[in-house]
Amino acid sequence: MKTLKYTLILFLLLFSTKEIAAQKDTITLQRKARTMLRQGNELYQKKQFTDASVAYQKALGNNSKYDKAAYNLGNAFYQNKNFKEAIPQYELTAKTAKDKFTKAEAFHNLGNAQMEAKNYQGAVNAFKNALRNNPNDDETRYNLAVAQKMVDKQKQQKKDDKNKDKKDNKNKDKKDKDNKNKDKNKDKKDGKDKNKKDENKDKDGKGDKNKDKNKDPKKNDKKDQQKPKPKPGQMTPQQVKQLLESLNNEEKKTQKKMNAKKAKGKKIKQEKDW
Repeated sequence: MKTLKYTLILFLLLFSTKEIAAQKDTITLQRKARTMLRQGNELYQKKQFTDASVAYQKALGNNSKYDKAAYNLGNAFYQNKNFKEAIPQYELTAKTAKDKFTKAEAFHNLGNAQMEAKNYQGAVNAFKNALRNNPNDDETRYNLAVAQKMVDKQKQQKKDDKNKDKKDNKNKDKKDKDNKNKDKNKDKKDGKDKNKKDENKDKDGKGDKNKDKNKDPKKNDKKDQQKPKPKPGQMTPQQVKQLLESLNNEEKKTQKKMNAKKAKGKKIKQEKDW
């Protein structure tokens, strides 16, 4: 019995020691987180927002539920115009913050970041949540009115664009229909012109045919035979005389050319000087 009692006491002592060590580790991490938070705040005051964001991230690394570090990290991102990165930090702060004032501040800045990201409906929701936690914040109320106006403007723009697209499509359909009718009428007109042209062509062909019929083939043949052609082997005495004279003259010309060539072909004898 005593042995069981001592064992229970020893177990309680060991458990207490571990619990105390865990508490000490937690306290140590929280202290480190606060130290990094202060460093980040100093850098933020110097407008060194990038370095400040690194310090705040280290603070959250030591204490992930450190809402002040998350809120300040969101501010550092916001100052560097990293609005999309700032949004989740403000959301985390709004979720983990225990007092309404901190929640209201987180929702207010969340609304501003959503406005910069052009998510106007998200901004409206954030500003409304900020006012639920702090109804007396006139600045938040003013931002809510601006955000709501932007939402209405965005909706109207979408409506106008939709109506414009509808009108453009209607005009396009009308234009296509007009062009289709125009092409149809053109084809019809071209068909009529073609039929008319073919009809005229048929008439012309018929007239030419009739014209050819009016021609007298016997008359044409008679006209072509007005000049008689000489028959081979039949020559008049006068033609024979002319042919003989022509041959005689041709022979004289040939003989004269031969004599000229012989005279031209003689070699000149050159006397040598011995």
